[in-house]
Amino acid sequence: MEQILAFCRPGFEAEAGQELTDQAIEKGIFGYFEPERNEGLVWFTLVDENSTDAFMNRVDLQNLVFVRDWIMVLERIELPQTDRVGAVIESVRGLERGYPGCARLEVRLPENNDDGDLGNFARKWVAPLSKAMRGAGLLLADQNASTPGRFEVLLRSFSEAVIGISLRDNRARYVGGIPRLRLPASAPSRSALKLEEAWKVFLPPEQELDYLGGGKKAVDLGAAPGGWTWQLVRQGMMVAAVDNGPMNEELMASGQVEHVKADGYGWRPRKSVDWMVCDIVDQPRKTARMVVDWIVGGYCRYTVFNLKLPMKKRYEEWLICRDIILQGLTEANLGFRFRARHLYHDREEITCFIERTG
Repeated sequence: MEQILAFCRPGFEAEAGQELTDQAIEKGIFGYFEPERNEGLVWFTLVDENSTDAFMNRVDLQNLVFVRDWIMVLERIELPQTDRVGAVIESVRGLERGYPGCARLEVRLPENNDDGDLGNFARKWVAPLSKAMRGAGLLLADQNASTPGRFEVLLRSFSEAVIGISLRDNRARYVGGIPRLRLPASAPSRSALKLEEAWKVFLPPEQELDYLGGGKKAVDLGAAPGGWTWQLVRQGMMVAAVDNGPMNEELMASGQVEHVKADGYGWRPRKSVDWMVCDIVDQPRKTARMVVDWIVGGYCRYTVFNLKLPMKKRYEEWLICRDIILQGLTEANLGFRFRARHLYHDREEITCFIERTG
């Protein structure tokens, strides 16, 4: 039985499973999903002799929204109270299938793990487990060697583990798709972390300065109290903060922000800007149409925006919004790059990025 284990936000397992199923069918691969409710885990089982290798070669994680990260499952094992390292080595040695060569391993925990002892154990377990696997010839001697895969051990409890492989060219930049970000005390709101995470997920790391540096101009729609404006200011941008509500006083004192008291959906700049960002909580289809107007009208080159999803039929609503955006940009005969992801710092919304390329 060939399986993929996908990681998503707890509570969104059904959406992640539907997405995997649709993507697989589109590529001529068939399978079924089993969600672990509120655990942030989805088991996707391949059928009709389809393999995880074929799946990973045809389905790109970057094109998924609700799936943050995934691994190819090699084995699910019970761990004894003693010699857990030995149990893992024995399990890997007994595998009937091959796997890519690996130089490193990662020990993961479920996102909603609240067992501090298990967390401490996982951190301390990495070194002896890596050393033993290297000694057994299951990891390359050079831990810095460039390899196509990485061993993954999901430690679900002290007595249960999932052993798998993640592929270098088709996995999340951050383990579990979760960048560890800290909120400075000067940030006006926690929403600032959403925009920072979006940049880390959507922008090529070697080109971040090209996208964000150089004294660019930006617009923040629905800006108050200024969490996203604060991130733009940190990058040296001059910002038009559009909102009828009050802005953070310290942020306004920076001299980089113009507070425009207006409705974010109806306002447009007189001259085009580099960035438009929007975190307005409203109907997602309304936001999607507004963003298309900004890009097609040439009002901005880059945009990051959130789509607030309804409690029911979240996946279906995303597909409708996606089609609104893709159809609008395609009909305008524009070159563009479009990505979306249910970020770690998102809740009931998903974050999207569009770059106008032509």
